[in-house]
Amino acid sequence: MNEYANPTGASAMTRRNRTGRCFENVIDGPTLMDMNRERKSFCVETLIPKGVCILGGAPKVGKSWLALDLCIRVAKGEPLWDLPTRKGTTLYLALEDSIDDLQDRAYMLTDDIPCEAHFAVTAEKLNGGLCDQIVSFVAEHPDTVLVVIDTFQVVRRKSSRAGYAGEYAEIRKLKELADRFGMTILLVHHLRKQGDSDPLNRISGSSALTGATDGVYVLTQKGRNSNDADLICAGRRIRKREMLLRFENGHWELLADSLGAPDHSLPEVL
Repeated sequence: MNEYANPTGASAMTRRNRTGRCFENVIDGPTLMDMNRERKSFCVETLIPKGVCILGGAPKVGKSWLALDLCIRVAKGEPLWDLPTRKGTTLYLALEDSIDDLQDRAYMLTDDIPCEAHFAVTAEKLNGGLCDQIVSFVAEHPDTVLVVIDTFQVVRRKSSRAGYAGEYAEIRKLKELADRFGMTILLVHHLRKQGDSDPLNRISGSSALTGATDGVYVLTQKGRNSNDADLICAGRRIRKREMLLRFENGHWELLADSLGAPDHSLPEVL
């Protein structure tokens, strides 16, 4: 007789006694559906969910401008491209910049940055003390909504060949923090040099980086001298969308959104 056939019978008790353990925190369907929890699922409504997200793009395409603008807008509670943001404390780790670089860029964006926006140009490695640093920051600022790591490569282990398992483990560390505090951790990252028909496959590294994250965004310039770029967006908690952007005076302005005009097809990314 199959000992798993009757989960309420003696065989199930034998199985439980044999292992000494049972699943924890198991709930049934009606309980799941009746749970009433306060949900703060998005940093930017419909676009950037809480959890770990990754923003990829070629060098000098404007990823850091977008990340900094996002941090300032969330700290102010201002919308991004008419999409509401969840107001709260932000931390921008500009790990490839100096304070002077960061200040120059900030002045291009605004002359009013609130005290809820915080900045640093150094951090520990992910396999060192980075997670503890983030935990300490959130302990001092419990309303933290967004942490940006620019760039992700700076905080990773020295070996560039972590492989799928290693990269998945790196993302999981950050994912646990993001879920624990109900916030978004945005990783600014590079693209592969090789082209791909699917822009999401151009994120540098294994598929673990895109598979383990909650949102993936790829910023692709239209041409070497163009101010226009496509932002391809996909993830677990968001609908896939394409946004046509234009870079003007430090800001990425929205020109078109495939969700706003579902019958309109944005130009293909080459």
